[in-house]
Amino acid sequence: MRWTEQLLILSFLAVGFLPTATLGANVTHDHRALVIDGRRRVLISGSIHYPRSTPDMWADLIQKSKDGGLDVIETYVFWDLHEPVRNQYDFEGRNDLVKFIKLVGEAGLYAHLRIGPYVCAEWNYGGFPLWLHFIPGIKFRTDNEPFKAEMQRFTAKVVDLMKQEKLYASQGGPIILSQIENEYGNIDSAYGSAGKRYINWAASMATSLDTGVPWVMCQQANAPDPMINTCNGFYCDQFTPASANRPKMWTENWTGWFLVFGGAVPYRPVEDIAFAVARFFQRGGTFQNYYMYHGGTNFGRTTGGPFIATSYDYDAPIDEYGFLRQPKWGHLKDLHKAIKLCEQAMVATDPTISSLGSNLEASVYKTASGSCAAFLANIGTQSDATANFNGNSYQLPPWSVSILPDCKNVVLNTAKINSATTIPKFMRQSSSNAVDASGGFLAGWSWFNEPVGISSSNAVMKPGLLEQINTTADKSDYLWYSLSTNVQVDEPFLKDGSQTVLHVESLGHALHAYINGKLAGSGKGNSNDAKVSIDVPITLIPGKNKIDLLSVTVGLQNYGAFFDEKGAGITGPVKLVGVNNGSTVDLSSQQWTYQTGLKGEELSLSNGGSSAWVSGATLPKEQPLIWYKTTFDAPSSTNPVALDFTGMGKGEAFVNGQSIGRYWPTYISPSSGCTDSCNYKGSYSSNKCLKNCGKPSQHLYHVPRSWLQPSGNTLVLFEETGGDPTQLSFATREIGSLCSHISESHPQHVETWRSSRKRGSRPGPVLSLECPLTNQVISSIEFASFGTPSGSCGSFSHGSCSSTQALSIVQKACVGSKSCRVDVSIDTFGDPCIGVTKSLAVEAACT
Repeated sequence: MRWTEQLLILSFLAVGFLPTATLGANVTHDHRALVIDGRRRVLISGSIHYPRSTPDMWADLIQKSKDGGLDVIETYVFWDLHEPVRNQYDFEGRNDLVKFIKLVGEAGLYAHLRIGPYVCAEWNYGGFPLWLHFIPGIKFRTDNEPFKAEMQRFTAKVVDLMKQEKLYASQGGPIILSQIENEYGNIDSAYGSAGKRYINWAASMATSLDTGVPWVMCQQANAPDPMINTCNGFYCDQFTPASANRPKMWTENWTGWFLVFGGAVPYRPVEDIAFAVARFFQRGGTFQNYYMYHGGTNFGRTTGGPFIATSYDYDAPIDEYGFLRQPKWGHLKDLHKAIKLCEQAMVATDPTISSLGSNLEASVYKTASGSCAAFLANIGTQSDATANFNGNSYQLPPWSVSILPDCKNVVLNTAKINSATTIPKFMRQSSSNAVDASGGFLAGWSWFNEPVGISSSNAVMKPGLLEQINTTADKSDYLWYSLSTNVQVDEPFLKDGSQTVLHVESLGHALHAYINGKLAGSGKGNSNDAKVSIDVPITLIPGKNKIDLLSVTVGLQNYGAFFDEKGAGITGPVKLVGVNNGSTVDLSSQQWTYQTGLKGEELSLSNGGSSAWVSGATLPKEQPLIWYKTTFDAPSSTNPVALDFTGMGKGEAFVNGQSIGRYWPTYISPSSGCTDSCNYKGSYSSNKCLKNCGKPSQHLYHVPRSWLQPSGNTLVLFEETGGDPTQLSFATREIGSLCSHISESHPQHVETWRSSRKRGSRPGPVLSLECPLTNQVISSIEFASFGTPSGSCGSFSHGSCSSTQALSIVQKACVGSKSCRVDVSIDTFGDPCIGVTKSLAVEAACT
């Protein structure tokens, strides 16, 4: 029986997933690790948030996580989704938490349930339902009785639901950990002594629910026993738990960063992630979680921020559409295998850490029985270094860790990638209905002109300017502020051709000013400063003038002390200013009329129904405040689908009545700050590695396959600022090239470690290729060079020396097969340049 099979069966036994197992598992911890049924465990975890994908995607995402070497799936619980109205619960569809956790268990994995119920997560209002805000006397996340009562009630609801379904490990289920609160230690000083009382209460309340598994508090150094305080960040190797009896755990290793409207796309090199993970385990860690392992999509109006984009891809190992991001997924898979080869020694003892020279560090795990594992690190950022360890010399690239499962032979170095690279692409798709060969919509459009200003009988009149969230309760992104004012012929604003400026100040997040039914000007905030201030030249007429201001939110604040008190909307002043004569009229305190939401929302146009739709020979384009509707057939392939919003302005889109999210392709990222190639060496930050500068932050939007019918699908758009819907097009997510570039200096592949040790041999490096999709085979080799090739996937070139046999050898080994392996050695290719370290670069196509 292979070692991996033994480990898998042990994992099944630990949580009682085997069909014959009926007893629950005993989950505890000591200072080294989580202990499951008396056995310390080294555990690799990854975050997948169930509502950021669809139920039909869950099993595949979980399986890919397992295939990538994960032991645990971690998810938040989203209070606002599950209790949208107080005491009315929703655990269906994308909100089916029970189904998600059961799928995790059925895959033979553990689960970490981060109940919170504050989650942050770049989620609207941090995951809190808006009705919570209106409970009399409430103050969030502090020693406040109304808040604590609601928090306890919801937490108990979730725990009871999990118990009813027997999902805790103590009952034979997969849940081995739960979390209460979330990163409170980052901001608790703002709450003073009340914050300390609150965190003690939260810990006591959680443990009283008797889940039978440990509870954690992340970023909470003063977490009381029996809580385990854990680390979040890009690096957690220097983290030390607050108590000597707690294991070193990392609940959020950020695999990238979130995207904001108006921002460039962040990414994090896998060499840096692997370095961070290896350093954490090198220095005594035993539980590490990737945030995110699959990021997914912020469907509907779930984004927080404000200004968080609809895509929550996060540069995660599994991309937004469910494809493996290579080489990130594969390199981390290899890293996990290398770490697991060290598990026996790691869980038996604490590491012995020593310096091997400047920026060089060794950690050794050695047991009384003779098992030994070592991690050798070069934390320098400039050059390779030679580490002398146990009588041997090891070459360590900068910012890298080599893992030696036997304290002698290197199985993996974090800076040397053995995994293949894939280049994903989006292919324009045609459809037989309403879409031309280029994928663009042609005909069949109908529309509805959204009225400017007040159109609802539910409008209210109030003196002064109202804050938006308190007025709308976030039922809509939109709030109209409407005012009629009379201007006399002899007033300064009409004398001598005087120019008038409308000055408006808003807490955010976007604003459109209409004068007498015509758009006069707009403004928007950004992710760093949501406030909006506009000065719009306007023309007034004698007599009655109508001022309609449309205030727009783009997700509510989700982070920070007292984030729930962060307002939105027009709080003033609103003034008329005479440019030539300096006269000013402050309109702020006048009698304003307010309307929450749009007429189209009141008519439920997003479902595609209603008799309000009109059609005609000429489709209105580049017009603000308009709803569009058309029908379409689903793209014929089975690959994931995206809708390209090039040509549109800003708004929200609905497919068969379900919102795919806010779109905003006209919000362009800065023109500078991006890099063609990001150096992984040195500490990472969220703005270190950026791409897509000077382009829309997001123009492709995920349309889940499960939302589509083969034909007769309805697309509805609300266009806020103006666009051309005929430019819309479908695209499907495809894999382009498959590449790998392996040097003679690479370690042997981790897959061969145990078999080679049994044979007593040390095989050299191997280049491996495998087509990523089912039923694909390698159809052609586009490039192959053994020698000194350069470049990257899609742009390889031959170097000064190259074997003439490389292409034919690789073609013979690979073409027609789903996967292939080629030894990277002069025995395979001959020696085109004696005395030079050579490498093999290959680009293949799969069909």
